[in-house]
Amino acid sequence: MHFNPYGGPAALVAADLVNAGSASELLAGMVRNGMAIKALTDGEAALIGAWAGRLRPVFAAEAAARPELVNELLADAACRPYITTHDGKPPHLHYSAEDAGPVGRVRAYTAGGLAHLVCEAPDRLGICSREGCETAYVDTSRNGRRRFCSTRCATRVHVAEHRARQVSA
Repeated sequence: MHFNPYGGPAALVAADLVNAGSASELLAGMVRNGMAIKALTDGEAALIGAWAGRLRPVFAAEAAARPELVNELLADAACRPYITTHDGKPPHLHYSAEDAGPVGRVRAYTAGGLAHLVCEAPDRLGICSREGCETAYVDTSRNGRRRFCSTRCATRVHVAEHRARQVSA
C-alpha cells in the first residue's frame, strides 16, 4: 500500500521508536526511514524515548480511539506545516522548522505521520497478536490484514495452532 510521505515513512519511524530499546536503536529507526538526523545526545535520546512511550498507545488502541490519542500528540508536538524545497527536492511538506532540533522534528514528524495514517487507513497499525510480543507495526501489505509484527511471530502462532489441532484430533 502506498501512503503519503508523512503517513508512510513517518508512521514507520513511529513504530520503530516504539520498538526501540536503546538510543542507537532510536537513531537507526529514524535513519532507516529517511530522517536526516545524524546523531542524538543522551538528553535528546531520553526525550525521544519518552515520546515513543506516548506513541505506543496509538498502536495498541482500537481504531475508533486513535484520533483522540493522535490529536493529543499533535497538540503537544505543536505541528505547523509548511512547504519547503530544500536540497533540490520538489516542494513538499514539513511539520516542523528545520532548526527545531531532533526532538521537535521527531515529535512533529511522527505525530503528523500517525495523523495521516489514522485518517487514511486507521486499521493499518497495531501491536503483534502473538502472546508475549509487544512489537508495534505499520501494515503496508496489499490486503491490509496483518496481525503480526513479522513472519516469525505469525509462524510461531500458526505452528502452535496446528499442533493443538493435531493433539485434539
